[in-house]
Amino acid sequence: MTAVAADRIGSAEWAFAVAAELAAEFGPGAAGRDRERTLPHAEIDRLAASGLLAVTVPAELGGADLPPSAVAEVVRVLATADPNIAQIPHSHFVYVNLLKLAGSPQQRIRYLGAVLEGAKLANAQAERSSSTSARICTTLRPAPGGFRVDGTKFYCTGSLFADILAVLTRLDDPAGSTGLPDGEYVALLPANTPGVHILDDWDALGQRTTGSGTVEFDGVAVGVDQVVARADAVNAPTGYGAFAQLLHAAIDAGIARGSLEAAARFVRTASRPWFEAGVAKAADDPLLIQRFGELGVEVVAAESALAAAGAAVDRATGHTPAPGSTDAEASGHASLAVAAAKVLTDRAANEVAAAVFEVGGTRSAGVGTDLDHFWRNARTHTLHDPVRWKYQHIGRALLQGTPPPLHGVI
Repeated sequence: MTAVAADRIGSAEWAFAVAAELAAEFGPGAAGRDRERTLPHAEIDRLAASGLLAVTVPAELGGADLPPSAVAEVVRVLATADPNIAQIPHSHFVYVNLLKLAGSPQQRIRYLGAVLEGAKLANAQAERSSSTSARICTTLRPAPGGFRVDGTKFYCTGSLFADILAVLTRLDDPAGSTGLPDGEYVALLPANTPGVHILDDWDALGQRTTGSGTVEFDGVAVGVDQVVARADAVNAPTGYGAFAQLLHAAIDAGIARGSLEAAARFVRTASRPWFEAGVAKAADDPLLIQRFGELGVEVVAAESALAAAGAAVDRATGHTPAPGSTDAEASGHASLAVAAAKVLTDRAANEVAAAVFEVGGTRSAGVGTDLDHFWRNARTHTLHDPVRWKYQHIGRALLQGTPPPLHGVI
């Protein structure tokens, strides 16, 4: 881990400038890393050393406590350059938020202090074997000195780069010996804990270098002080789920913008004009100009929805005032704003990334152009949760006054 001095973690403007600097560094090698599936260990170390991974640590612990909207903008900027790198810290920010909402004072000091020193968190949350994505089979059982964790996790984004794994478990204590209520708990485990096996087996068509493989837990010993009850974060109007979803939307918005910029560069420098256009350069083709205008509107709409959703999550999390609203109302509004942003960013990422080939012509499909990684990344990341349910939440709120789920999809 690389130490990061607290006084280097500054304002939102500082964070945006650092994100832009890193994006400029990471962008040129993104397609090659994606093509060869070269994991970005050096780039993630650079990201951690920059201080950006600590920007949500509370001020009383030495952090900047930047609002969700600022974190989303950082993630969006990184995603315009390399969507893989942008997704890797997603769960880092989510579980820092869990500690802020549900961790004990001692846990916040311990783990968020480690984040200030450069520690990287990653998730071990999703499972393949359960009947639905919401059902957790990995168990937390009482054991001498604390607990033991057993189970297998899949799609553990960032696990290959992590110092600490946040493992979502279900308490299995039928005798009630722990005195804890039934429910879900997050076990915070050093990645090198005995019995933890991190597998590099992620083989999707996109987001190839996110380190999203399988993690196995075989009788892993866990101390009482390493366990956080999830209920306090997800069963109250905290904006927890909306924040997590906001960052997913930011990744998609970044893919859309990165795709658009790549398409424009290719048309300006490599495309030939269609003979019927009667122009010397493809960039002067009036039909291409029209199409780029349409795609530009898609991207701006997605970015605008993301910004509006970020502002709503800021209000739901208490970073900006929400006059006249209860916590439940502010949280519900944030979830609906994020749902709308998810729809628009999903649409923009997939449409613009596919349109790269439409506007670039036959040459754009060549392997050497490396334009395909935008589409593959968009298609893969937007599968995270179905936007058709976002329409449902929005429609039910409008017609029936039904609030969206508190927890969202994380």
